[in-house]
Amino acid sequence: MTPFTTKTLEEALTAKLMLNFGKTPEEATDQEMMKASALVLRDVMAIRGVETNKQTRREQKKQVHYLSLEFLMGRSLMKNAYNLNVLPQLREALDHLGFKAADIFELEPDAGLGNGGLGRLAACYLDSMTTLEIPATGYSICYELGIFKQKIVEGQQVELPDNWKDLGAAWLLPKPEEAQTVHFGGTLREFWADGHLHTVNENATAVLAVPCDMVVAGYDTNHVNTLRLWDARATKPVDMSLFSRGEYLKAAEEEAMAETIAKVLYPEDNHYEGKSLRLKQQYFFVSATVQSIATKHLDTYGTLKNFHEKNVIQINDTHPALVVPELMRIFIDEAGMNWDEAWDITTKSVAYTNHTVLAEALERWPQSLMETLLPRIWQIIQEISARWQAKVENFYHDPAKTQRMAIIWGGEVRMANLCIAGGMAVNGVSGLHSEILKKDVFKDACGMEPQKFQNVTNGIDHRRWLSEINPGLDSLIRDLTGGDDYLMHPLALRKLDDYADDKAVLERLAEIKHQNKVAFANHAKRSRGVILNPDAIFDVQVKRLHEYKRQLLNVLHIITLYQKLQDNPNAITQPHTFLFGAKAAPGYAVAKRIIQLINSLADQIDHDPICKDKLQVVFLENYRVSLAEHLMPASEVSQQISTAGKEASGTGNMKFMMNGALTIGTLDGANVEMHDVLGDENMFLFGLHADEVEHLKREGYVPQRLYNRDETLRRCLDALRNGFRDGVRYEDLYQRLLFGAGGSPADEYLLLADYQAYCQAEKRMAETYADQEKWNRMSLHNIARSGIFAADRAVAEYADHIWHVPHK
Repeated sequence: MTPFTTKTLEEALTAKLMLNFGKTPEEATDQEMMKASALVLRDVMAIRGVETNKQTRREQKKQVHYLSLEFLMGRSLMKNAYNLNVLPQLREALDHLGFKAADIFELEPDAGLGNGGLGRLAACYLDSMTTLEIPATGYSICYELGIFKQKIVEGQQVELPDNWKDLGAAWLLPKPEEAQTVHFGGTLREFWADGHLHTVNENATAVLAVPCDMVVAGYDTNHVNTLRLWDARATKPVDMSLFSRGEYLKAAEEEAMAETIAKVLYPEDNHYEGKSLRLKQQYFFVSATVQSIATKHLDTYGTLKNFHEKNVIQINDTHPALVVPELMRIFIDEAGMNWDEAWDITTKSVAYTNHTVLAEALERWPQSLMETLLPRIWQIIQEISARWQAKVENFYHDPAKTQRMAIIWGGEVRMANLCIAGGMAVNGVSGLHSEILKKDVFKDACGMEPQKFQNVTNGIDHRRWLSEINPGLDSLIRDLTGGDDYLMHPLALRKLDDYADDKAVLERLAEIKHQNKVAFANHAKRSRGVILNPDAIFDVQVKRLHEYKRQLLNVLHIITLYQKLQDNPNAITQPHTFLFGAKAAPGYAVAKRIIQLINSLADQIDHDPICKDKLQVVFLENYRVSLAEHLMPASEVSQQISTAGKEASGTGNMKFMMNGALTIGTLDGANVEMHDVLGDENMFLFGLHADEVEHLKREGYVPQRLYNRDETLRRCLDALRNGFRDGVRYEDLYQRLLFGAGGSPADEYLLLADYQAYCQAEKRMAETYADQEKWNRMSLHNIARSGIFAADRAVAEYADHIWHVPHK
């Protein structure tokens, strides 16, 4: 299975440097060696990919098409070397050729193709689909800049372009011969011919979608899958007559317009131009993908009538929802099917994963924008909407339900309802989340079509997020479980439970964690000049910055700890370091203020001698996959403190658990299932439950009452108003919590309602940490019971219950 020995890999790297860069290893730079390493592995994967595709076609296998506007792949060199089983050989070969392997790996930029959990999940699933030998392709946009690079300047987030493609393009295989043309705008003309009504779109603007393929290796298999990334190009060449007249900008206008589509992930959409660009991105990506799938299917089978038997399209969140009308367009306009036949095939081909209960993420598009930008798609959506509405009315005879379930209503197109109408399955991503979808968010749709609604709890790539990034722990697991069986059968981790009372094992586990903390402290010092104390509790909250994830609750507790230290310098005996990492969406003002507050507090504590070796707060700038890979093995406390009922699943919580960190959390998202396998005794639960949250809001929640009767809370909140040593006051956050602001109710996410319970949970955690044997036992149980959260399990559930495809 291993394609290289150390010697043959050295030869391949040397040859690649000469062929591609005209240099010997002695002359090559680290950047050139990084690219050469990528190209050598890419060659192996590309050859295997050709074989995989041939076999898929020959055996006419059903294929999975996973559509996601985000694929947060991180770095690929180490991962691909690991999956190809050549990581030790690559390290040795690089060392023999005079390079430091660690420097080469660290040089690779993260492929900036996502924003957070959604994109990271897609990357994990692609790895598992490949490892389980499911013929699958991921599809997204080849963003030039992707998610921004975060810089903290005077405590505030500044967004910089993240041009990852300079070195990252080494993984991409452009396939211009498979380009597709996508049309925007134009006018529709209808005519009868051959007994059919034909619709053609005239005078539309055409954009070329050029695929750049990233091959993905599975673990311990020759099977290779592809991530197809669409790049946008103008269809017409530059107008040379304009160029000759000196009208340079006008000459390149169309090219510039086309290329903005693939320029940046999620353009800000609080203005018309941003909304228009976002919708263009979504249709560009969907249309290119569906055309590509249909073309390949026709090449193999000569008809689209069996499309649903050989393809399943998984929509990851509502961003690719236009798959439904685009499939209908191709079946009707290009394959000449009638409506009923086209609809039957479409609704047997598409499945929808919902990732959130937040209203702002259940996308709605202005009808006027859809009409002008996508006239034919708008026509088809109108017909889908009318037929769906009639179906709902016939079933319920209730105008209120018709309004809630409508696809077009009040001048808006509701994408989640379109997905439900046009899909064969709808799934949530944790047990609690799926129940909320069935009983609340999509209650009426579930009442009408209960068979569509399923649950697949998220999972993570445990080979990457444990074995690859935490070699010390991997070594311990192999010793205790008798080999590497857990890499393909993650439930084998359960054997670790047998060692819960083995002091030698617990001490070894503690030593591994300590070494990981030392390694992270060295990394933090080297990369950002931060001095961390490896003997402190590493208490970590890293995730996207959103109010419902309640980073602000964490901050309020730290302020309370700081105030306790002011009153009594001996209040903290065990050093405690709070680590934050988060990017705020560029237009999300409150989230950006919370980042500034974290940095104000960090600065205050840093300059107060009372806090030395007792309390520290660090904001980790530009949090991303590669930083997470350094951080997860070193983390001891995992903060999963969202308002109950708001977090769909979470996957960071699973990575922490798998690396032995203990969770302080609410019963929300996958924390509920973690609690099912861990019990109260192996995590620190606190706070209101989802039903209690709803009850409190119905009753009428008044946070000022808590402020008035709780002196500790009052003093903590007053600190926001009074400000910090950097001169910044946070009156706006104070007002938001107590009185509401900008149309949001006071303390919308119930931070103050959960504040005391959270402080108590942190106190219980610190007391438990003092008993290291007990702590390490809890840590071992967390690792032992984390196997259920492997992506292999989740993908197998999709394969068995939704996609109906065989797997390894």
